[in-house]
Amino acid sequence: MNYHIPPMIQNHATTLLKHGSNAPNEERVEGNWHVYPFDGALEIDYVDQAGKPTRRWVIARELKVGPGKMLLGGIDMADDGYRGFRVDRIERLEDAETGFVVDRNILDWLMKRAERQMKERLKAQKLRVRAK
Repeated sequence: MNYHIPPMIQNHATTLLKHGSNAPNEERVEGNWHVYPFDGALEIDYVDQAGKPTRRWVIARELKVGPGKMLLGGIDMADDGYRGFRVDRIERLEDAETGFVVDRNILDWLMKRAERQMKERLKAQKLRVRAK
C-alpha cells in the first residue's frame, strides 16, 4: 500500500474546503428532496450497490434528505466528479480537517453538522448586515 498517498489527498482536500462559488448556501426543496448545504472534506468507507467496499475522499457540498433516503453530495477526489453517496452505505467517515471519526449514527452526525453549519452561516450573514 502507498502510505504517502492518503496524507497527500487529505492535504489537498482540506485546501479545497473553501465554500465553492457554485456550491449551495441555502436550504432548498427539490421535489420530494430537502437539500441542506454541507461543507467538509471527508474520508468515507463506502459500499457500492454491488457490495464492493471502497475508501473515498470527498469534498462534501450538500446533504439531500428524501423519501426513505439520504444522499451526501460532493466531489469525489478519485475521479474529480460530482457524486451522490447513499448515507446508509457509508460505514465509516473521518473529518479530514479535525480527524474526528464516525463509525455509528453517521446519519445523525451528518444532520447535526449540517444544522450547525447553517446556524453559523446565518450568524455570519447577520453580522455582515450589521456591518453595512
